[in-house]
Amino acid sequence: MRTILLASTILLSAGSAVAQESPSNILTPERVFSSPSLNGPVAKGVSLSPDGQLVAFLRSREDNVDVQDLWAAPTGEGEPYKLIDARALVPDAGELSEAEKARRERMRISARGVVDYSWDQQGRYILAPLEGDIFLASRADGKVRRLTETAADEIDAKVSPKGNYVSWVRDQNLVIYDLATGQETPITDDGAGLIAWATAEFIAQEEMDRDTGYWWSPDERYIALTRVDESPVDIVPRFEITGTGATMVEQRYPRAGRPNALVELYVRDQQTGARVKVDLGSNTDIYLARVDWADDGKTLYVQRQSRDQKTLDLLSVDPATGASRVILSQKAQAWVDLNNDFHVLADGRFIWSNEDSGWRHLYLYDRNGRQLRAITRGDYPVKHLDGVNEQTGEVYFTASMRDGKELPIEQQMFRASLNRTVDPVAVTPAGGWWNVSVNGPATAYVGNYSDPKTPPQSALYRIDGTRVRWIEENRLDADHAFAPYVSRLRTPEFGTIQSHGETLVWRMTTPPDFDPSKKYPVVMQVYGGPGTGAGVQKSWQPLTNQLLTEAGYIVFRVDNRGEGDRSQAFETSLYRRLGLPAVEDQALAAKWLKTLPYVDPDHIAVMGWSFGGFLSLLTLTDKDADLAAALAGAAPTEWSLYDTHYTERYMSTPQDNPDGYAATDVLPRLDDLTGRLLILHGMADDNVIFGNATRVIDALQAKSTPFEMMLYPGQRHGVRGEPRQLQQWRTYLDFLDRTIGKRAEPAAD
Repeated sequence: MRTILLASTILLSAGSAVAQESPSNILTPERVFSSPSLNGPVAKGVSLSPDGQLVAFLRSREDNVDVQDLWAAPTGEGEPYKLIDARALVPDAGELSEAEKARRERMRISARGVVDYSWDQQGRYILAPLEGDIFLASRADGKVRRLTETAADEIDAKVSPKGNYVSWVRDQNLVIYDLATGQETPITDDGAGLIAWATAEFIAQEEMDRDTGYWWSPDERYIALTRVDESPVDIVPRFEITGTGATMVEQRYPRAGRPNALVELYVRDQQTGARVKVDLGSNTDIYLARVDWADDGKTLYVQRQSRDQKTLDLLSVDPATGASRVILSQKAQAWVDLNNDFHVLADGRFIWSNEDSGWRHLYLYDRNGRQLRAITRGDYPVKHLDGVNEQTGEVYFTASMRDGKELPIEQQMFRASLNRTVDPVAVTPAGGWWNVSVNGPATAYVGNYSDPKTPPQSALYRIDGTRVRWIEENRLDADHAFAPYVSRLRTPEFGTIQSHGETLVWRMTTPPDFDPSKKYPVVMQVYGGPGTGAGVQKSWQPLTNQLLTEAGYIVFRVDNRGEGDRSQAFETSLYRRLGLPAVEDQALAAKWLKTLPYVDPDHIAVMGWSFGGFLSLLTLTDKDADLAAALAGAAPTEWSLYDTHYTERYMSTPQDNPDGYAATDVLPRLDDLTGRLLILHGMADDNVIFGNATRVIDALQAKSTPFEMMLYPGQRHGVRGEPRQLQQWRTYLDFLDRTIGKRAEPAAD
């Protein structure tokens, strides 16, 4: 269950005070959901060319924030320029295939135009899929070459490491395109129906952060590729309801406790054409988690996760024969989290992270899997390995910490040593939220920074933190799109609450012209689910938060147990009872809010989407929270209806944990609703199936319980496009206005 940002899944009303004609410095939903973006020119997907001379990035068009072009900027002198103009190359975008729609939904890609790109290892080419076809930009002459123009979509396109080939998946088969000859060669030909080659299956895409199903070796001799057989997976019939009708979709959906797809791994020798099967063991009911090549292309590393997710094995594979051996295993009593920290060094040693200390840290291993030393240590988790400079022996990683202790609300990049265990040194400044992308040799990085007063900025830096050039300075000055509204932008307050021996962090934003002698209604924003990053951050906040404060609401968020990158104990507290510790913490926060002199205790609502929708429902049925209203979007309402990898990680199977599944079912709690409810759901949702909503709708109607509902024909797990998002926000603010806001009944004396 990947996070759906609250900013894209909340709502307003044409009848609310905010939506009426208002002073020019008051932010309105109409302005938030129109172009150009009020966030300013934000660079997305920023990367440095392998030769270090060019920075590429995606930028939304000024005339349509939902369409992206590919831009580039020299790392030295010179202005950024548009490398690929999406609308110039494909003026009429047309419809994507159902397979590509589903893939983008899994990857949470809502934009059109250029949504992804990749370099070859020499930096000669940039490959960009565009509206189902493949385009190649040449660094030498700046020309853009169209490689495909077919009725079928080409997906998951890549430039081979040395830049001799381009590869993609078409109609469930892998195709190789020779750039020198222009010749296409199908690598597989029997992909069809329930068989797909070189494609990440539903579970890998949605829950395992693996979006590809094939991997080139660095020398281009081999390609490792998956074969996915979906025939064991249950068919879950669902209606895909649009504005013009309905289609019955017989979706292969692997629900908790039920069979998964069969995933095999093969290696094809590009010199001989031979294909060998990789030995993944006799048990086929496993997860293929990660695949990596050694630098010399002579060893393939495979991460194999057990079905119960308590064991993660690292296999060393001979690509010529497919023979494998387990060189390292990670084990846990609850579950072993997947990560992208595995990094092979040139001499065969490798870096990998684990949580054996109770916190995720980096360790150095020899080529046979023997641990040599800890690279990091302390009471904080390493979030991810960013890069390794093998010449200097420096290791770079991202963490939320200060002085060796966790600091969840900030994020920085740090430097450690490959050769000895030392206290890390911060590379990026403290005080806000950094995301970085380090180049291959770890001599430079692209840094993306924001804080509550600074919209997202991107720049190129030397590895010591010296800024080389801005990519998007995005200065919040008088010319910035957000300038008219900045005077009413409130700086959030941060604090902590103690719960069950754990420290919960919170963020509170008060309305403009806040008067602590008055009482205000509160909107509690929730996600609350595990396996995601922190929600409470010292970063630039969604502009929709300001819509809420302009409407007179205090906006509050607390990261409950299980949410965010924290200690192993903090996360595993929810094991076999997913959602219950979260609602305990949200109820605790609600009770604390009611003690504040400026909070109206009878006018508190909770709102969330996906897991946040589930948690909103739980919190509205919790008597300790005693809330006035909830806005629940795309909520999973009974965990046996959700997918295997996510659900079984936290709940085991319904057969093994029937009491846990029963305790977290929303239906038995509906008699305990403490306030008004708004249910929202996409009517083509293929992730949290619409049946999750209809079972609650049916139960409430059977109980004669009034509630409100907003359904979105044709929309999947997220509501896309400015017009519909505007409608969402209008609906949300209208509901809040009537239940806890200006039009709500005054609190009893």
